[in-house]
Amino acid sequence: MNNIFTENLKKFRLAKGLTQEQVADKLNVNAQTVSRWECGTTLPDVLTLPELARLYEVTVDDFYKKNSVAYDNYAQRLASVFEDSHDIEDFIRADAEFKKLIKSNSLTTYDMWEYGMIHYFLMHYGKENAFRWFDKVLEKGESDDEFAYWKTRTQRMKLCSQLGKNEENIKEQREIIENNPDNVNERELLLAAYMYAGHYKEAYEEFKKAVAKFPDRWELYIHGGDISKKLGKYNEAMEYYNKAGEIGSCFCDELYCKADLYESLGEYEKSVEMYMKIADTLRQRGYDVEADMAEKDAQEVKKKIKE
Repeated sequence: MNNIFTENLKKFRLAKGLTQEQVADKLNVNAQTVSRWECGTTLPDVLTLPELARLYEVTVDDFYKKNSVAYDNYAQRLASVFEDSHDIEDFIRADAEFKKLIKSNSLTTYDMWEYGMIHYFLMHYGKENAFRWFDKVLEKGESDDEFAYWKTRTQRMKLCSQLGKNEENIKEQREIIENNPDNVNERELLLAAYMYAGHYKEAYEEFKKAVAKFPDRWELYIHGGDISKKLGKYNEAMEYYNKAGEIGSCFCDELYCKADLYESLGEYEKSVEMYMKIADTLRQRGYDVEADMAEKDAQEVKKKIKE
């Protein structure tokens, strides 16, 4: 093991184009000490090893590995660690190193590719983990936590949509409703499937059927408003949002929708007024962070008024 260690010490130093004297100067030791390390006469202490690894832009583990590769920089080395580990902590470390290169304006074209790749891997691993944990929730079933179950069903469908599985979503959801026509949650998921696919006319027809069967479900009216907005039926959208508010939404949902609709129509003053109403309502309920976010949204819309 010592032979591997000492060989790597020399290999990494030469790969960085450093002399023993330069290494000694950077580590505040003398050149003879560096020479003894590479000869195996003595070894760096545990406090010096991380500094040496950082200087050679490798990890400490690389010193002990046979056939270790000398990377152009530490960011590239950490990128390879993340690719192997799939650990988010390793991604964060690599990301921080690439950001240092960006800040110092020393990012090479190859580095740009590597930086893109770690985000690609993050997306890929994230997708796999999302499905894994979503499916665990669904395995537990609705009885374990009704809210989490339906949230998971919705988000899983959205992820499938983003992966181009819109028609599969719609087909699966229609089959579910044929066997369970009286479940309003399944109806909402069908509306979501059509919306994710961009099939707004079909979504509108299904909304009409659903709201006729479940007239007191505020969530359906939010869906109806969103669908109507996509179809350019703005007055109708506002009516549905108001209906949801009359029934009683959960978290100012209809107010957010109305604020967004006003903004889309260029009625910025009304949009600001709505965001401030949301902020006041949330603050009264003790949601100060969310209230601050609504006020920030109001400020962003105000900028458009000045423009």
